This record gives sequence, structure tokens and C-alpha cells, in this order.
Amino acid sequence: MKDIHFRNQHAIGKYIVDFCAPRRKLIIELDGSQHLEQEDYDAERTAFFEARGYRILRFWNNDVMNDIEAVLHAIDIALENG
Repeated sequence: MKDIHFRNQHAIGKYIVDFCAPRRKLIIELDGSQHLEQEDYDAERTAFFEARGYRILRFWNNDVMNDIEAVLHAIDIALENG
């Protein structure tokens, strides 16, 4: 990913994100089915991160397992545009 350093299980405030490229202010979250039932919590987290200048990409676990190339492509595009 073009010399981008990602940290996994990275703490930002009171939250822990799945992956974060701090210098690029990009967060990647991998979501399982539990996220269908916690939309308010996820919206609160997203607002917190965005208020601090972060962009958030969310992918379903299923997409990561079944179409990793598309996931990597989306991340690459976000890095190019960010």
C-alpha cells in the first residue's frame, strides 16, 4: 500500500479501531453481523472520528473473506484521494 503504515487495534480516544493509518487519518473497520444491531453506537464512533479529521472505511467481514481484491482496491482509492 505505497509505504503506508497501518496499526491494528489502535486506540483513538475511548475507542479502539480495527486498523488505522494515523499519518493519513484513515480508519478501516471490519464489521460483522453484530453491527446490524448497533447502528447508533457506530454512528457515535463515526462522528467522534470525523470530528478529529479521520476518514472511515467500513467493510463487511464477508467482503474481506470473499472479495479481498475489491476491498484492497477501495482502500487504495481512498489513500489516493485522501
